[in-house]
Amino acid sequence: MQLIVNDQNTNFYNHLITLLKECDSFIFNVAFVNYSGVQLLLDIFDELDKKDIKGKILTSTYLNFTEVKALEKLKEFKNIELKIFTDEKIGFHAKAYIFEFKEEYKILLGSSNITASAFKSNIEWNIKSVSKKDEVFLTDILGEFKKLWLKSIDVSEEFLKEYKSFKDSMIKPNFSYKKIEPNFMQKEALDRLEFLRSKGENKALAIAATGSGKTYLAGFEVKSFKAKRMLFIVHRENILLNAKKSFENIMPNIKMGIFSGNKKEIDCTYLFSTIQSLSSNLELFKKDEFDYIIIDEAHHITSESYKKVYEYFTPKFLLGLTATPNRTDKESVYGFFDENIACDIRLNDALDEKLIVPFHYYGINDIKDIDYSDMDISKVDEIAKLLMVNKRVDFIIEQMNFYDFSGDKRRVLGFCSNKNHALYMSEEFNKRGINSISLTSEDSVNKREHIIKRLEDKDDELQVIFSVDIFNEGVDIPAINTVLMLRPTNSPIVFIQQLGRGLRHHKNKEFLTLLDFIGNHNKTYLIALALLGDKIIDKDSVKLSLLNNFANIPNAFISLDEISRQRILEQIDKQNFNSFKYLKDEYMEFKKILGKTPKLVDFISYSDFINPLKFINESKSYIEFIIKAEKIEFDKNEEFFKGIRFIEYLLPIKRVYEFVVLKYLLENSSCDIKQASMLLQKYLENVDIDTIKHCFRYLAFKFYDKAQISRYLKLVELKGDILSRSEEFDILLQDKKYKEIFEDSINYGILRYEEEFGIKDYGLPFLKLYEKYNMLNIAQLCNFEKIHSSFRGSGFLKYKDDFFLFITIEKDNYFKAQNYNNAFLSRDTFTYSSKPSHSSDKGDGYRLVNNQKEGVKLHIFVRKFAQVDKKTQSFIYLGLANTLKYENEKPIDTILKLQKPLSNTLYEEFTKIVEIKEIDNDK
Repeated sequence: MQLIVNDQNTNFYNHLITLLKECDSFIFNVAFVNYSGVQLLLDIFDELDKKDIKGKILTSTYLNFTEVKALEKLKEFKNIELKIFTDEKIGFHAKAYIFEFKEEYKILLGSSNITASAFKSNIEWNIKSVSKKDEVFLTDILGEFKKLWLKSIDVSEEFLKEYKSFKDSMIKPNFSYKKIEPNFMQKEALDRLEFLRSKGENKALAIAATGSGKTYLAGFEVKSFKAKRMLFIVHRENILLNAKKSFENIMPNIKMGIFSGNKKEIDCTYLFSTIQSLSSNLELFKKDEFDYIIIDEAHHITSESYKKVYEYFTPKFLLGLTATPNRTDKESVYGFFDENIACDIRLNDALDEKLIVPFHYYGINDIKDIDYSDMDISKVDEIAKLLMVNKRVDFIIEQMNFYDFSGDKRRVLGFCSNKNHALYMSEEFNKRGINSISLTSEDSVNKREHIIKRLEDKDDELQVIFSVDIFNEGVDIPAINTVLMLRPTNSPIVFIQQLGRGLRHHKNKEFLTLLDFIGNHNKTYLIALALLGDKIIDKDSVKLSLLNNFANIPNAFISLDEISRQRILEQIDKQNFNSFKYLKDEYMEFKKILGKTPKLVDFISYSDFINPLKFINESKSYIEFIIKAEKIEFDKNEEFFKGIRFIEYLLPIKRVYEFVVLKYLLENSSCDIKQASMLLQKYLENVDIDTIKHCFRYLAFKFYDKAQISRYLKLVELKGDILSRSEEFDILLQDKKYKEIFEDSINYGILRYEEEFGIKDYGLPFLKLYEKYNMLNIAQLCNFEKIHSSFRGSGFLKYKDDFFLFITIEKDNYFKAQNYNNAFLSRDTFTYSSKPSHSSDKGDGYRLVNNQKEGVKLHIFVRKFAQVDKKTQSFIYLGLANTLKYENEKPIDTILKLQKPLSNTLYEEFTKIVEIKEIDNDK
């Protein structure tokens, strides 16, 4: 027997699909069936139908949970007999999935009905068992099922009509009360805002994925602040009423009003205004009129109208809200909010916390006529010509009808290659009786809003909007239940922007259906990178997720047909993600999306998909990478390059002290201990004076060897407890261009630190669980007082009572070498071989094997491979461990036990080998 639960490595769905693919026949006996679950089974049911593998499905009308649409879809399969148990005198709770094989039956018995959440994310307990055909257990189950089957009725058209009529007539309550409370992510943001205010800060920026609750976060914050007068600023009038309604849901007793072209309700306590009306009527308000101001879509703050408002008012607190804190101009949005980040909620965060609706993604291998193999997919006009094929339109409609949708009306957003492609698609859909329209940037805002209202109206015949470039940002259509990706993916960022258009919650939508028509182009793997985001450790992580059907994304269903899956696996295996060609292409695509040469801080919001540190590693500094990639002229100032290389060598920073001090020194000639302590207050809940002193010495190169000193420019001089700018740094900062580059790198380091570490004090050594480190980081984080390059070696480092064990698994050798000494035995135990000189009766070897008795902390760092794509890999900190047992001498072979067991995902990362099959690309 085997217990099956939904976790990050597998789920009930994976087991179910495997058994369906292998069985000779099947029986499902479940209390209820929803369309969310049926849609996940459509591909395998279609496959079984073609193979004529017979199945029986029995469900019930118990509590009327079974959905008519689900039953209608199941009836389309000729190989499935469908019956329903309708006896209302008795409850129907059975959940059994029975699979017949040649000599045995395999049975899944437990708690899961046919719903997407039961298959992937709910807490479900199911038992998998195997029974020979003559076993009593099996004959009892089949006998009980037969009794129920005979008592049940066929799902006929007449039954469906009556059942639908009954469900439609069910009385729905007119009133339901649910107290609105902050969700997990909002609570964290509110705590962060409270901390910032306690440190005297008066501005902050909240970054959150579309649909994840930014407006409600602002409402909870204003309520907590107890603002006497509040101003909420938006850039489009259609957002005003929704924002006002959200605030009224939280604070129903406060008088709220609108300030726009049509209304001027100035006497209200909380005012919701368009930027256009506000910027042209500032004289109506005192500078300190509002003690709290919120700017929605805060990335617009660098525009003239917003700047005018920003510079006029003097609120006690200013909060910016945005999903994309990037601008096409040179100014940084972060600077307007003093680089204070209240939160940064990404797509995966929002999915994990169920802040947005689940999505069902289907990667569908495109028709054979669409061949990208000899094409440059960045040439959109050529791609558009290739895609404008009647046969492909029929195929797209066929797939739309097959997978169907969640809700009362099909509401589709289709992303096309260019305007001609969008127009062609809408014309062809209309010819086939599907009411459609194309919308592009040439259409007025009024027209777009009118079309969106038509699509949302359930009585309007419009079903599909085909678009190119106007729905990537800032346009919300919560009712969208289907997204069509009709062009090849050239960027994971654009992919996620388009996916995000359909993820808002809506009363008539349980999930979003996403159909992606994948071709044979050489960047198909970008889809996997987009879907996984920050869940990726290295390319091996992507392969594992593909093979596990993305079980590590619990609130999304991701299905790739076998050809697409194998194509992605092959591409990931062959692609060198650190090659200059790959990095240059990645950079150029990002520049194209951003509409300007990216600063380092521009990468912050996209760090799930693009890591600028790879550019730095390739060329020693980011500016040198840009010079090389774009072949631009730049001053050959070696002093500047040595200075910026030093700063960017420290990225990503693992403690914030050095960069906060450097940021201060950009505008000030010196910094003392007291000033540094004050500056650090807003970044850390506890500021350590000894660490400030160590940081001063670190910046002054006191811990650098001769090679490092010759490689970098010394930016500071240390005299006593005062750190001053060096003469060379002073001269460089007089050049505005150099200063901007230094400032950008420092701001990037601080912002990324805030995202990864927050304000928490991790003690000394300053180590965060599951963060990545190299050996030199540890010297800095221990306040090590000797030359830091000496603090590295054969995987064993020590400082006082802290031992640091650096372990490389080398997964390729995991099962090849029988005597391989570094391997995980379970989620919390693993083998470790000490240094060759260690013995258990003296010195460090004795302290290692008796660590608890000796008061020694064993810090464990593990990596899967020493190198990937010819780049040295960092280690993942797994926390503290204790020695369980040991044997042998010089080296000592130990078994260690982690204080905190690995997650299933990490355990699989460290132990599972991924096999890549070759595929026939001509299929």
